[in-house]
Amino acid sequence: MGVRNWAAILGVAAILSTSASASDPTAGKIGWKKTTIEAKFRSEGVATADVNKDGKRDVLIGDSWYEAPDWIKHDIRQPGDLGDGLHSYSECMTCWADDVNRDGWPDQVVIGFPGKAAAWYENPKGVHGFWERHEIWPSACNETPLYTDLFGDGRRVLVMGWQPEGKENEGRMAWFAAGSDPARPWDMHEISQGKGVPGTQRFSHGLGVGDLNGDGRKDVICTGGWWEQPEKGREGAWAFHPAKLGGSVADMIAYDVNGDEKADVVASSAHQFGIWAFEQGEVKDGSPTFTTHDLFPDLVSETHALIAADIDGDGLKDLVTGKRFWSHGKNEPGSDKPAYLYWFKASKGGDGKTSFEPRVIDDQSGIGTQFEVLDFNGDNLLDVVTANKKGVFLFEQVRPREE
Repeated sequence: MGVRNWAAILGVAAILSTSASASDPTAGKIGWKKTTIEAKFRSEGVATADVNKDGKRDVLIGDSWYEAPDWIKHDIRQPGDLGDGLHSYSECMTCWADDVNRDGWPDQVVIGFPGKAAAWYENPKGVHGFWERHEIWPSACNETPLYTDLFGDGRRVLVMGWQPEGKENEGRMAWFAAGSDPARPWDMHEISQGKGVPGTQRFSHGLGVGDLNGDGRKDVICTGGWWEQPEKGREGAWAFHPAKLGGSVADMIAYDVNGDEKADVVASSAHQFGIWAFEQGEVKDGSPTFTTHDLFPDLVSETHALIAADIDGDGLKDLVTGKRFWSHGKNEPGSDKPAYLYWFKASKGGDGKTSFEPRVIDDQSGIGTQFEVLDFNGDNLLDVVTANKKGVFLFEQVRPREE
């Protein structure tokens, strides 16, 4: 895509307001019901599952879980007092719910502060008390680790960087899966080669999983380039393609923005203003080149997590992100701005190019470092669940009934 065409997209994005346009068939039809599960800083990662198997989806935040529908808090481990978050960080930067030991009850996978161990907590199956902790791996690096279906087989694996003890310059990129005994450390499968691997430092920013070369297999993306999943992805090292894909970004999503049938990369900004699209171009020296475009340079800062999902049900994946309030206290650009949570409506023009229109969900919550977009209440509409320094929140999508 030429500069003029990208400028057209950027111009549309810049002038559109955060309200729906009159020509949009979804105008006025999407609203949000906000539930403050707890107005206290507990976590910056969040997961959802029916923890107690009563037929209702609950919310997990590392230290604790909240029982629906009254949001009674139950502790999974000894909770800490994090204050207002101005000078503190949680021990749950990311968490996910999954039945790790295949006993029919959802467990919790947690990564605390970057560089520390990854662990999973075993659901006690209705018995009161703390959940048993099992270490996955002693080192979990990169601030955007992923628990995702890397191989398209319906089973999630943990994708992250890690460092051998005492060797911070020898980080590796790998995926991890539980072995025959999930209570033991998980099996590590390295996809990188050599030392000084990009994306593997303790506080590295930017990680994604998506098909960049159109071969139907998901690749692993970082700001320094991407690892190409081989045909037999569970075996051997992956070829690395160097690329310049931003600085301190967060989630990195494969998304064909310009309609040329080649995946670009869309990424949010961990600690600055901006949401970026990296346009995939021609191949040079065996690897595609990328051109950087800032889609929203002044809208919102500290967008430390990003999800692509079809919010309005029109078949196009929209974007969901917002402000990670006080990511590093009051030291970041825009740290004094409201904690906005947005969804960005995707629209495809006649030329096949996609533009994104920001729409406000809320201005007193935002995101953390990982959140969920899912049909929480079973009404076939996507909802948003977040945990951050403002608290723990559920946003249920609502639409008026048809006459």
